[in-house]
Amino acid sequence: MEKLLSTAQIPPEFWKPTYMTGKIPRKALISEPRVSYSLYIPPEHYKGTLRGQANGASQASSPKLPLLVFIHGTLRDDSYAERGLIPFAESTPCAIMAPLFPAGLDSPTDLDSYKLLRSPTLRSDLAFLDMLNEVAHRWPGIDTSKIFLMGYSGGAQFAHRFLYLYPERLAAVSIGAPGTVTMLDHSASWPTGIADAEELFGIRVDKNLIKQVKIQLVVGDADVEVHGGAEFWTWLQKFKAAAGTDLLSSAQPEAALNKFPNKDIVQNRLGTLKKLQALWREDGIDAQLDIVEGAKHESLKCQPYSLNFLQLLIRER
Repeated sequence: MEKLLSTAQIPPEFWKPTYMTGKIPRKALISEPRVSYSLYIPPEHYKGTLRGQANGASQASSPKLPLLVFIHGTLRDDSYAERGLIPFAESTPCAIMAPLFPAGLDSPTDLDSYKLLRSPTLRSDLAFLDMLNEVAHRWPGIDTSKIFLMGYSGGAQFAHRFLYLYPERLAAVSIGAPGTVTMLDHSASWPTGIADAEELFGIRVDKNLIKQVKIQLVVGDADVEVHGGAEFWTWLQKFKAAAGTDLLSSAQPEAALNKFPNKDIVQNRLGTLKKLQALWREDGIDAQLDIVEGAKHESLKCQPYSLNFLQLLIRER
């Protein structure tokens, strides 16, 4: 990390021309260059958190900027800028980070490896932590110790599983309409349950720490349709049987589908989140459930609910 340029080394008047505030060019992660991340750092707000000196010294002048992280879905076709998160960053205020886990990391048809946090070639949880470490070094005026996390669909799969393993790193999380979920079930293996989580990740899931995180579940009231339709699933089953392979298993929006015993879990996201909330409640975990009227599986219709939930908590922090 010592070779990474930091705002602590640069006079504040040169942060913008060195692309250290405002929209930051997408950066490859040093420890895993296949993945990358984008940032937006509101210039005037960041300037108040740290006064950089050319000689490398720095002096804190106000609290650090909170960090909101947006985790993309399967399509990977929207950025924080396109989603209107720059005005949110300026008005809240906070910094925005948007990781990118490209498709095709584990195989030509891999769309989903990042969602499960662990795959043959990627530990997306560790890559994400490395991103936070890089941000902490380069932008010491940003608080990466406890972040605010949001994800929709595939991004929500990542978000709730990250919550299970690293609750101490989260101040709050908004989980939007995941297609599949991992239950806090000690009788089922990952990703259905958490029986082998400690063996796979070296981390014991701590429900008491999870209880300390502010959690929101958000989903459309009409998000009950089967992805692809019934004909798609019939065709896929026949194709896989004829081919004798799981060639297209990761071409589905939910990887490792066959590991989930009940396929309804990916067919009715509204029902899935209601069930998840109820089971969490049995464990003493409180989660706010927001059901968006008139929304199917539509991220931008649900996003205002996520941002309203997170903005209040970010400002309190």
